Amino acid sequence: MRIGELAEATGTTPRALRHYEQAGLITSVRAANGYRLYDAGTAVRVRNVRHLLDVGLTLDDVRVFLPCLDGDVMAAPASEKALRVAADRLAVLEARIAAQVAVRDRLAAALREAGGGVPRRRGRERPAA
Repeated sequence: MRIGELAEATGTTPRALRHYEQAGLITSVRAANGYRLYDAGTAVRVRNVRHLLDVGLTLDDVRVFLPCLDGDVMAAPASEKALRVAADRLAVLEARIAAQVAVRDRLAAALREAGGGVPRRRGRERPAA
């Protein structure tokens, strides 16, 4: 299938597919006219890559999962290395969230001190003073 067909079949963009290919996560062959051609099974691999990216992994992280990207990545038994990569990524995300919460709290405190109050955040309560 051509890149546009693969993009449509997987809910992604041709640009993302070229990026995945450059990262070594998918492969194609070139037709005589230069178009990229993908095996039909590549759609499964792309869906798995997208799922792993959606849960917070990076393209570098996803490379650890290469041996199981052509099947049901969520049903396959996780390797120790894959579990370690996922746990490390979770730790990075938790640290980033904590840093952002600290920045938000400092800004809210500065606004209160300046007499500007703290605007309500949509869907959440204001932080305790």
